[in-house]
Amino acid sequence: MDRSRGFTLLELIIVTGIVAVLAALATASYGRYALRAHRADAHRMLMTIAHAEERWYATYNRYTDDLSKFGYDNPGISPHAYYEVALAVSGTTAQAYVVTAMPINSQAADVCGSLSIDNKGNKTPERNDEVANANGRCW
Repeated sequence: MDRSRGFTLLELIIVTGIVAVLAALATASYGRYALRAHRADAHRMLMTIAHAEERWYATYNRYTDDLSKFGYDNPGISPHAYYEVALAVSGTTAQAYVVTAMPINSQAADVCGSLSIDNKGNKTPERNDEVANANGRCW
C-alpha cells in the first residue's frame, strides 16, 4: 500500500493554533511598545516649550502662557498628534509655569496619562508611581 506524503488535518489545526497564539502575543506587545514610543512625541514638545520658557524668562524676567510665542497653536498639538499641550503660568508676576501634555487619539489608552513639567524641572507622573509606570517609565 502506497501512502501519499503530506500533512494530516490534525497537524494543520495544531500549527494554526500555535501561530494564532503567537500572533496574539505579538500584537499585545506591539501595542504596548507603540504607546511607549509615542510618548517621545510629548517629551520632545514639553522639553522644547520648557527651554523656550527659560529663554523667555531670561529676556523678560517672567514666563509667558502664550504658546504662539514658541510657534505652537493654543492648545498645542504635538507633531504626530498624539498629545495636546497646555501651558499655564501662575501668579500675577508670572514667576512659575506648568506645561502639560494630555494624550489624545490612539494615545489616550496609555497608562501614563498626562505628562507635565514645571519651571523647577519637576516631571509628573514621577518614577515611583507604579500604576502610571506599569508600561515602562513615563519619563
